[in-house]
Formats: sequence, structure tokens, C-alpha cells
Amino acid sequence: MTTKGVRALFHSATRATKRALTPFLTKRALTPFLVVAPLSVAEPGYSPYAGEEFPRRLLWGDTHLHTSLSTDAFGFGVRLDPEAAYRFASGETVTSTWGQQVRLARPLDFLVVADHAESLGMMSRVQAGDPALLEDPSAAEWHALMTGSDAQRRTFDGYIKNGQKRREIFGKLTELGTPSMTRDNWQATLATGERFNRPGEFTALLGYEWTSAPGGSNLHRVVVFRDGADKVGTVTPFSSFDSKAPEDLWSYLANYEQNTGGRVLAIPHNGNLSNGLMFPTETTQAGTRVDADYAQQRQRWEPVYEVTQIKGDGETHGLLSPDDEFADYETWDAGNFFGVPKTEAMLPGEYARSALKRGLELEQRTGQNPYQFGMIGSTDSHTGLATAAEENFFGKHSGVEPDAGRWQHAVGSAGDKTILAWEQAASGYAAVWARENTREAVWDALKRREVYATTGPRIAARLFGGWAFSPEDATRPDIARLGYANGVPMGAVLPAASRVDKAPTFLVAASRDPMGANLDRIQIVKGWLDEAGTSHERVYDVSWSQPGQRQPGSDGTLPPVGNTVDIANATWRNSIGAAELATVWRDPDFDRDRAAFYYARVLEIPTPRWTAYDARRFDVEMPDDIPMITVERAYTSPIWYYPDRPEKAP
Repeated sequence: MTTKGVRALFHSATRATKRALTPFLTKRALTPFLVVAPLSVAEPGYSPYAGEEFPRRLLWGDTHLHTSLSTDAFGFGVRLDPEAAYRFASGETVTSTWGQQVRLARPLDFLVVADHAESLGMMSRVQAGDPALLEDPSAAEWHALMTGSDAQRRTFDGYIKNGQKRREIFGKLTELGTPSMTRDNWQATLATGERFNRPGEFTALLGYEWTSAPGGSNLHRVVVFRDGADKVGTVTPFSSFDSKAPEDLWSYLANYEQNTGGRVLAIPHNGNLSNGLMFPTETTQAGTRVDADYAQQRQRWEPVYEVTQIKGDGETHGLLSPDDEFADYETWDAGNFFGVPKTEAMLPGEYARSALKRGLELEQRTGQNPYQFGMIGSTDSHTGLATAAEENFFGKHSGVEPDAGRWQHAVGSAGDKTILAWEQAASGYAAVWARENTREAVWDALKRREVYATTGPRIAARLFGGWAFSPEDATRPDIARLGYANGVPMGAVLPAASRVDKAPTFLVAASRDPMGANLDRIQIVKGWLDEAGTSHERVYDVSWSQPGQRQPGSDGTLPPVGNTVDIANATWRNSIGAAELATVWRDPDFDRDRAAFYYARVLEIPTPRWTAYDARRFDVEMPDDIPMITVERAYTSPIWYYPDRPEKAP
């Protein structure tokens, strides 16, 4: 039989006959039949998805949630433990600290319970009456207050709200706690995570928070492991009591990987309380020189950055981006934890966009970019409740749970500055593009930076960079397949151009949260270096809703989309904006000899802020200076361009 005959028979045969003929379709079997071009498994089949490797699943989570095991959360009254936090994130209804029923509109896909390493779970042991701890008079006093009358409990709450007293308590707990207690608390935390980790359905990533604050400046990191408790349980959390220097934390992470064969990374918090220390350019707070070695270490261990959370948004500041009309969003810029005042000179070391620009400058100077990071959001909630929606916001800690007067309650104080509850941002969530909902897939997405941040809504966003996207590509039905085939996704580095006269093109698409607001516009934020090595930035409106009714003016400014918010009733209408936006944008100002980065910012139409929902539900008349409207947004991870240096890709 000829090769043609075997193939014809195969295609016309029954299923059983096909199984019998399959061995004859190999090269060896068909050789006697003078086969020249045998069938290959690489030959395309009918299904376009068979063997597909790129990520199609968009997963939503919170990488920064505190429970009652965090001493500060416990001190504010929080009694929701990690089990309650996982149940809530999985979609169950739970009871908040002060007795309110609360539930998410949609479950999250993943969660990191990131309780403080410092004195992990020790306050819970004090309340429970651990005999070893109650031998100390101070601990015995706290136990009596926490378990006594309402007046006694309020006395203890007053201790925690007093910054100096709170630090004394934390310090005392550190003295009292033993390594064995820490190990027991850590093992219990890991065991809870294992019970709630359901591959394919819900991912419980194991981790904790390293809470360094030298001089009151926030350098916190969330440590996230890729592994299960079998490996993670062989170590105990590295805390700021061990060292306040991020460089020493990185050494701990390196030792973990070397000793266990596991994987781990760290996520810096938004740097607005760091007083300029988050993104140094010369030396770090610990005295380390910001050179090529520092850059390599930081990029390896800290591939993503938490750009938005309850304590304010960290994309950029109005003074850093004066030409950006959307820059001054949910800004916290008063000072650090100890009330050390903020100066304008500190700001570039605190915000993501200026850090990305600093990274380009440092790459030119040292050959490495320490701030080549992706962007995510998370809550930093200390309630055990991962709530980031404006209409379902339970605040930073239990002291500012929803009630008629919470807007004027104190979130915290530092020096002469008191942060009031209305200044909290209902933010944010982390979005990851993954192949499946497992620890490995979610962690890998964070590592390769194929992730993005939102301030709460579940806006779907894609960004690809390449050299040959055409305008028609934005209308294709499968943008993802096209994007991966002809470019690189968010978080990656552009490959070298095949022609020197080309400018990069970016395929960007976004769709609104199905339960949220329409979209106003998509912008591309670009940062680049000039001939002198100085960084610059520009924001381009690249796609917007209602193009027939509004176009950029002579100064390039796009008219506002409008405003349908009814503040009194805390509602809005999707009668403006667009459900989806997509375009291909070519950089009109590209210089192939200058490094650059590009990320997308997606803006919703105006909607009610959480303060408007409080006013409506509790019949409160808010003061005129309290914002009642917000413009929610998403920030993709950047794509970088380095002139003739494709080796910069991770």
C-alpha cells in the first residue's frame, strides 16, 4: 500500500480501525512503503487551542491582607483569623469584628494572608492566657484588660491607638515571644493555608509581611512563596527585628531557595510613607551603594510593586507629573509613620512612575535597571476582609468599619498629623494573566510581571508591544493570540527591531468590569531618556469613548467624558463611556537610541466614592471638602525598550 493509500484509509476508517492504523503512520512503519513526508504531531489539527501555551485566564486577588495574627490588627479589635479571611475571599458570608454580615459580590481567585512577622500571633496568645506569657506583669495586665469589662477593653484599645504605647507593646511582645512560639504560630498559619488551597478553584499563596520602618519610614515587603508548607515550613519568617535592611531580607530569600529548592519573591508596599527611601539612586538606607549588583538583586527578588492600596495611590503625584490631569488621585503625602514631615525632594523616591524613570537613568549609569518592576494593587486591610469595592468597603482596620460617623474617625496618627477615615482609598486588587489557578501559575505570573493593578474594579486589560502591529489588529477577535505571536506582553522587554527606521507599536485593549462602570479612555504613559541621560514622561490618550462627540483640542487635551453621578443617591448611569476600547498605537516620538518604558492606564467614567455610599446609607451630610466622586482605574505593568539590547529581557 502506498503512503497516500494508508492516509486515505486512515481518514475514512472507523475509530477502531484508526487505532489499528496509527502505528503505520510513523516514519519507521511507513519506510517500507516509500514514505517521503510522514504525518507529524506538529501538523496543525482542527482545534486552534491544542498545545496553546500562553495564558488566557484572568485571575483576581489580594496579596496583602492582615488578620488577628497581626499585633496591630488585633490591637484594633480585629478577631477574624486566617480561616475567616480565606472563607471570606472564597465567597462566603462572614461576620465582621463589630458584628456586621459581609460578603464579596464575587469570590477572589487567590489570596496572600500577609500577617506581620514581628510578634506573629503573640497577642492572640496573650488574650488566650498562655501561662508562659502571663508570667510577665505587662502581659498579665493586657490579658486582664482584653478579657475584662467594656471599660477595660476600651483602655486597651487606647493603648494601641497611641503610637508610642503601641510601639512599647510590640517591643515587649518581641521580648516575651520565644522561637518555639513563633514556629508554632507560623506552622498553624501554614496549615490553614493548606486547607483552603484548592488548585483550579482557589489559591492560598503562603506568605507574610516583613515590616521594616527605619525612623518611621515604610519599607515594608510582603514575602510570597511559590511552594507548599512542606518547604515553607522549614523556615520561620525573617522579621525587621532580624534586620531593617531589604538587602538582608534578600539574603534570607536566597538562602531559602538554595536550601529548599523552592521559589520566593518580595513585593514592596506603595512607597508614599517611605519619605523618599523606597527608590534610592545613590545609597540605600542601610548604606548599600546603588550599583549594578544592587540592581540585579532588587530586580530578581522584587519583580512587582504594590502601586495602590488603602493607604493611598502610588502611581504618581501631582507635583511629579504637573501635566497629567489624572495624577493627583487618592494621595497620601503628609509624612511617615513617626510624623517626619514630607518634603518635595522626597517624592521622586516614593512613586511608581518616577521610580520607573529613575530605573532608566540608573540602567544608563550602571548597566542594570533596579526598578524594572510590574505593578499590582492590594488592600493592606487589617480587618481580615479583602474589600476594595467602593460600595462594600470595610476600611483599613476595625476602628473604621462602616457606621454613621466613621468618616471622621482616626485611622492613625503620626506626630501632629492625624489621618481621618475619609482619606482612605477603597483600593486595590491584583490581576494576573495565568494558565490556571494554582500557586505555581499565579506566582509565575508575578515573577514574569504579566500582572496589573486596579483600584478595585475588575477591568480586563491587555497590553502587547511589538514592531509590526497594524490598526486592523485591534479589531481582531483573538487579540491575545495575535499579541503573543507578534509581540511581547506587559512586563516584558521589546526585542530588537528588524529595521532601524521603525517605531514600536502597542496593541492595547480593555473592557469594563461586568458589574461596574463604562470606560472613559485608555492612555499610554511613556518615560524616556534624552541625550543628556535625563528622564522625561508624557501621557498619550490613545483610545476613548464617544469619539464622534469628542476629539482632542488644539492643545491635545481630550474633553471630559461627562459625569452621571447622583451623589445623593450614590448611583450613576452607564449612558456615557464605552464597554470596550482597543487600539494599536505607534509611538510618534520614538528615538531608537534612547531607552523608554510604556504602560497603559485605563480610566473609568466617574462613579460614587465610598464616602457617598456611607452618606446615603447612614443619612449623613458630609462636609463640602470630602470627595464624593472617584475615577477608578487600572495600571498595567510596563513594557521596556532598551536600544539594541534584547538581552535586557528577563
